[in-house]
Amino acid sequence: MTLFRTCLLTIAATAAATAASAGEIRPAGAASLDLGPLAGVAYYAAEPAGYRVVVTLAPRAAAPASRFEAVLAPGQSVTVSTPREAGAAARAVTISRDGDAVSVTPVRVRQTAEATAAIE
Repeated sequence: MTLFRTCLLTIAATAAATAASAGEIRPAGAASLDLGPLAGVAYYAAEPAGYRVVVTLAPRAAAPASRFEAVLAPGQSVTVSTPREAGAAARAVTISRDGDAVSVTPVRVRQTAEATAAIE
């Protein structure tokens, strides 16, 4: 097992142990994410402009992870999703900030029609 994968699993285990109830993340904790073929963790840190939310995801098979970051002001939220086969709804979680609380909520995403565009 690679050092990266070992670190990711350690972070995920720590996140599972420190995540607050009802999906709320504590400032020193993290939340586990399950997006089907991807698994990972989300955590946040306070910054002058808002709360920086960091999401790290890795495929369940051995492959490099992906990271997503966003700064959330009070009342803001961000949705992280993974596509599935054509015609199927994506798997998604919404990370929301309400005052000083940050929470992670699984989302049922509507089925969407996939489209392609070309620039000529």
